[in-house]
Amino acid sequence: MPGTPRNWLAVLVTFALGTATGDWPLELTGWTAGVSVLLPLGLIAAIIVGWRLGANVVLSFWLAYILTRPLGANLGDWLGSPSGDGGLGLGTALTSAIFLVAILATVVYLTLSRSDVIEHQDQDLTGTPRALSPARERGMLAYYAVIAVAAAALLVWAHHRPHAAASGEEDTPAAVTSPMTPQEATSPFPPAEIANFRTITADTLAKVNSGDQQAATSRVSDLETAWDDDQSALEPKSEKAWSFLDGEIDHVLRALRAPHPDRATEVDALNTLLTSLG
Repeated sequence: MPGTPRNWLAVLVTFALGTATGDWPLELTGWTAGVSVLLPLGLIAAIIVGWRLGANVVLSFWLAYILTRPLGANLGDWLGSPSGDGGLGLGTALTSAIFLVAILATVVYLTLSRSDVIEHQDQDLTGTPRALSPARERGMLAYYAVIAVAAAALLVWAHHRPHAAASGEEDTPAAVTSPMTPQEATSPFPPAEIANFRTITADTLAKVNSGDQQAATSRVSDLETAWDDDQSALEPKSEKAWSFLDGEIDHVLRALRAPHPDRATEVDALNTLLTSLG
């Protein structure tokens, strides 16, 4: 595909911006896959309106081009994610097939119809001459600025509403729901290892109670590291007990790493883990 280095640089930058536009807001908001589609879709619709009303054509194109990246990713998540996560549950393979068919159909249609070909630079995408009005373009810049502020305000509002933390722990297996006594949970494992986990948990709880959130978050990382390092040795001894304690530790990690940690939730999770560790 021919193109100058400047063109390729523009494509690279827009893809990078598109990725950030799609991923970063979702980390802030905790939106489900279905809801996440609406933001880039709404912004693209607003850009189309701006372009129709006389906004700068080049600016409108690149803004919309950037937003196609998060729109495509969010659509893929929505189609492929399980229904319990807000998706349609079609799976990765079927979702990929749907996108492939849509792309092929679009390419064939444009090749045959040539409806995307613009004969003259001063014509818009409908093929009709477009009167260039600097004053109107400046006015539409203000319109785009309002859209940007509104989108930022929406993200701030969504960020401050309760939602699940976007952390690595979301990908861990679900905790075993059946309760276990401390004896059942710890007896399969070496006492020295359990004592180490209990010491780290108690230290973390002390730091939470003292109000030192940063130190508590740092200390709980030691628990995560120690637990992960011992997984290969502990899990074969009792998969059920290991899964149960793994779920308790995940609750602790989520509580301490929440965007807006709640001390009561942290204390409750830590005390529960201490009880389980005996």
